Amino acid sequence: MKTKEVRIALLDMNNRHPNQGMRNIIDLAESFKSQVDFHVSITKFDVRYTSEVPNINDFDIFISSGGPGSPFKEGLIWEDLFADFLDNLWKHNQENKSKKYVFLVCHSFQLAVIHWNIAKVNKRRSYSFGVMPIHKTEDGKTDFLLKNLPDPFYAIDSRAYQCIAPNDEKIERLGMRILALEKIRPHVKLERAVMAIRFSNEIFGTQFHPEADPFGFMENLKDEKNKKRMIKQFGEEKYQETIDRIDDEDKIVLTQAQIIPRFLIDSANKILDN
Repeated sequence: MKTKEVRIALLDMNNRHPNQGMRNIIDLAESFKSQVDFHVSITKFDVRYTSEVPNINDFDIFISSGGPGSPFKEGLIWEDLFADFLDNLWKHNQENKSKKYVFLVCHSFQLAVIHWNIAKVNKRRSYSFGVMPIHKTEDGKTDFLLKNLPDPFYAIDSRAYQCIAPNDEKIERLGMRILALEKIRPHVKLERAVMAIRFSNEIFGTQFHPEADPFGFMENLKDEKNKKRMIKQFGEEKYQETIDRIDDEDKIVLTQAQIIPRFLIDSANKILDN
């Protein structure tokens, strides 16, 4: 009898920059592995630094991290490899009964939005950094990965870029669904950015960081540059509010416990049932 196994590939998009997000993703994958009664393998790929991209035939589940810098192409080898990776996943899922499951975080989310040309991606007027409310769309209220969270729910937001002006006609034609938008700002006359998309039944992406934990965020705020930038942009009061929110059980602690763990167990169950 064939041994039950789920093979997970973690795509590190940080280009060797110090980052807590990849540690969080590894921790979530390892926690999942320790809690199930089937074999799980976890392999990490250093995509941007060494141009390592997994062969989709060798893995079942893929989680691609956030990372620094612009999401627009600069002529680097890894960029075409990652674009091919997305195309191969899409093609595989269109043509095969056995599916591949993908979670795209922040930088990876932006790359996918640009690749499939489903919204405008541009640089924000100012960097967004903190514990932010995320509002569900009607589709988001019923989506399996978000439905156990309140509306709004809270997550770590850390980005210089944003996805706005979605191409609704193309999104509908491809069967994609926008699931969440950034916080409501009635005093700001700017379009709200897209914060989560279900690209397909198997491919899910978030602009925010569902992997983030209180410890990792505090480590980021120990960086004096991040602290000063946040205070300069939002003020001392907002900084203190963020510090107070970090370990609230109904905010990022809940988001971390729900989204990626539910993605992993749901994907694994579908893989093993196939």
